[in-house]
Amino acid sequence: MTDLAELTEQLSYLKPDDIALVRAAFELSKSAHDGQMRQSGEPYITHPLAVASILAAWHLDAQALIAGLLHDVLEDTPVTKPDIAAKFGKQVAELVDGVSKLDKLAFQTEAHAQAENFRKMLLAMARDVRVILVKLADRLHNMRTLVAMREDKRLRIARETLDIYAPIANRLGLNKIYQELEDLSFQFLYPNRYQVLEKAVKTARGNRREVVAKVKEALTHKLADAGIDARVSGREKHLYSIYKKMQEKSLTFSEVFDIYGFRVIVKDVPTCYLTLGALHALYKPIPGKFKDYIAIPKANGYQSLHTTLFGPFATPIEIQIRSADMHKIAEAGVASHWLYKSGEPGVNEMHKKTHQWLQSLLEIQSESGDAAEFLEHIKVDLFPEEVYVFTPKGKIMALPRGATPVDFAYAVHTDVGNRCVAAKINHELAPLRSELRNGDQVEIITAAHGNPNPSWLNFVSTGKARSHIRHFLKTMQYEESAALGERLLNQALRALGVQHSDVGDAQWDKLLRENSGKTKREILADIGLGKRLNIVVARQLLALHDALPEERKLVAAGPITIRGSEGMAVQFAKCCRPIPGDPIIGFIKKGQGLVVHTHDCPHIAKARGDVDKLLDVEWDPGSRKMFDVAIKLVVANQRGVLAKIAATIAEAGSNIDNVAMEEEDGSIYASMLFTLQVENRAHLANVMRGLRKLPEVVRIARTKG
Repeated sequence: MTDLAELTEQLSYLKPDDIALVRAAFELSKSAHDGQMRQSGEPYITHPLAVASILAAWHLDAQALIAGLLHDVLEDTPVTKPDIAAKFGKQVAELVDGVSKLDKLAFQTEAHAQAENFRKMLLAMARDVRVILVKLADRLHNMRTLVAMREDKRLRIARETLDIYAPIANRLGLNKIYQELEDLSFQFLYPNRYQVLEKAVKTARGNRREVVAKVKEALTHKLADAGIDARVSGREKHLYSIYKKMQEKSLTFSEVFDIYGFRVIVKDVPTCYLTLGALHALYKPIPGKFKDYIAIPKANGYQSLHTTLFGPFATPIEIQIRSADMHKIAEAGVASHWLYKSGEPGVNEMHKKTHQWLQSLLEIQSESGDAAEFLEHIKVDLFPEEVYVFTPKGKIMALPRGATPVDFAYAVHTDVGNRCVAAKINHELAPLRSELRNGDQVEIITAAHGNPNPSWLNFVSTGKARSHIRHFLKTMQYEESAALGERLLNQALRALGVQHSDVGDAQWDKLLRENSGKTKREILADIGLGKRLNIVVARQLLALHDALPEERKLVAAGPITIRGSEGMAVQFAKCCRPIPGDPIIGFIKKGQGLVVHTHDCPHIAKARGDVDKLLDVEWDPGSRKMFDVAIKLVVANQRGVLAKIAATIAEAGSNIDNVAMEEEDGSIYASMLFTLQVENRAHLANVMRGLRKLPEVVRIARTKG
């Protein structure tokens, strides 16, 4: 459509003044896009009109409709944001800007540009959810007309829609849009599979019409006999959901399509449960296939009872039971705020959940380093599979499938996540990496000294947990690196015959001006992370010191003392696993800071030519920290040998961090590899002495590498 007539027919829900503003926006859009054509050959104005028409079907307000009509003018025409603000108000200008791409900026890669655009759109959406509704209407019309695009662009847009826009529509409860976007993406990404499946569905629908009619009649009669006023309809799976089920569960088409779908709509919640009882009396329910999304709604506000029954001819039948209000929300999602009275409890609850999710986007954004990282965190939260768990006080929390107690802790509060040290699942202590299941009661145990562990990143599944952990680790590494950098700089200054107290603020100010306004803390952190050499910074500071003589006598700087408690700023090389008592040497590795090796480590031999990066280090004699060390045992392959060895190690005051076994077929001996925690070489010798006394131990040695 190229004129306003059809759109105006849809606007009867608006006030006359608002309709006049929509007309004015149409005229501005038409004149701005005058002469522009779509790839299909149609005038460009057909696209903004179609977008506004989709928004009008959701009964969105005049501001959103105006934004739909003007959503491309900032990118493609001379019209500016102030122009829109002057004519239609600041809110409309912000909506249009939120939907517009960041085309004016230069990006390193297309992926970076895409990530930045998503970040901008999602943050605008967090401020005003209408931004994403306009964007989804825009994307829906583009997908409906995608056939006109060249193939590489079609594939890119379809993949982007399937990965981002369809999950967002689902997350906001826009069920119809979600299903149509998935099916359209499927059609363009896998055209052959789409055609085969579409044909198979049409054939199956014709062949099984008799069975569907028979089941529908039986359901209707049973509910009428029970005095329940209900509307029963067949529910067809959309093509992409059939394809996904076939892929995930390795099923044939006939196995997926044997499940018939029906929807029963009744007047209220009590009737939903009466209906469930009546239908379970008609056909036997399949155990484990009942889900109560009324008592525990999905994160996007969706509510229904789901049950699967053994129908006639032993055919499984899927049934959804919901009230009329629930059906409205299930179909319209977040748009139900405009379509229906927002006083309805279901609508209010859904908007509360949507608001919480949008707020979490702002929280994740504040702690994400760049747009790509932000997008990675968001993608994690867009997958719809959920588990529902309880707090100790009985509050229900929805988390993605695969979530752990650490995800739960961060969902409760950032501080709870950061201070988490242990967890109880159903009143029993459980590992932090345990996967949570529906109905679990989770209690988090915190400690004032608790800190996030880098290993948590290997198993957390929510974007919020991942971004908070990364943020904390980056901050902690920065602080620890700055402290180490200060020690390394002081060592370099001593080597040049100067005490750090001799270098004043004037020298630092000059150095900071020469380094593009970096702070002193940043320069020290750079030294600690190996991005700058301590000796170079020391010489720069001395060169800027007017009061010092030109020549200085070099003196011994003294070694850096390693305590083992420096955190991430000091790392112990995995290749040689040094422990107190071993002769050691330090190596400055860019981005990692100080890495400590043993003197005889083969890896350090390669670096001996790069003397600027080698540091003299020594152990702090007062350190009581435990260090990892690897030992290998050859033992008699007998029952109970592992228990004996573990008991001996524990008696010697050591912990077992890891154990692996290498058993040769038919051999009476086996090799056991242990990673132990010991205080020093003397402690390790004591552990090994105890193990040698065991008759089952044939050989024992410390291993490196």
